[in-house]
Amino acid sequence: MTRRPFLAALSAFGLGPTLAAAQGPTPKVDKLVLPDAEWKKRLPAPAYDVLRHEGTEYPGSSPLNAEHRKGTFYCLGCDLPLFSSETKFESGTGWPSFYTSLPGAIVTKTDVKMIIPRTEYHCARCEGHQGHVFDDGPRPTGKRYCNNGVALKFVAA
Repeated sequence: MTRRPFLAALSAFGLGPTLAAAQGPTPKVDKLVLPDAEWKKRLPAPAYDVLRHEGTEYPGSSPLNAEHRKGTFYCLGCDLPLFSSETKFESGTGWPSFYTSLPGAIVTKTDVKMIIPRTEYHCARCEGHQGHVFDDGPRPTGKRYCNNGVALKFVAA
């Protein structure tokens, strides 16, 4: 079976790669669509791999793990604000983690690359891959948005 029919079959069971709004009503976000060659020119190689090809950086490699100032974390691809520093927490996983995103900032899809379905999330504007969300985070949401640091930039308040 080729990849396309396989993904179509997964979609029939709600497991396909369709992006969906992550939480509640989504504020209107203007999409940023660029050819792959333009993304490759705009982004550093590690960020390009993560944002455009759903790669993953090595755990513990991001300087953003140690970022504890007040401010906002933005998508490196398009500058959309994704997370407030108020929601960042130390998860012990080696990746910057947050318990919620900013409203309308991310979209999700089901990822079955590791056989077991996981929820993957992307920037709502450029659809750049950010990471995966798990149900083992702190209160009040119980969620852990496990983000690739190379996909983010931090701007201090």
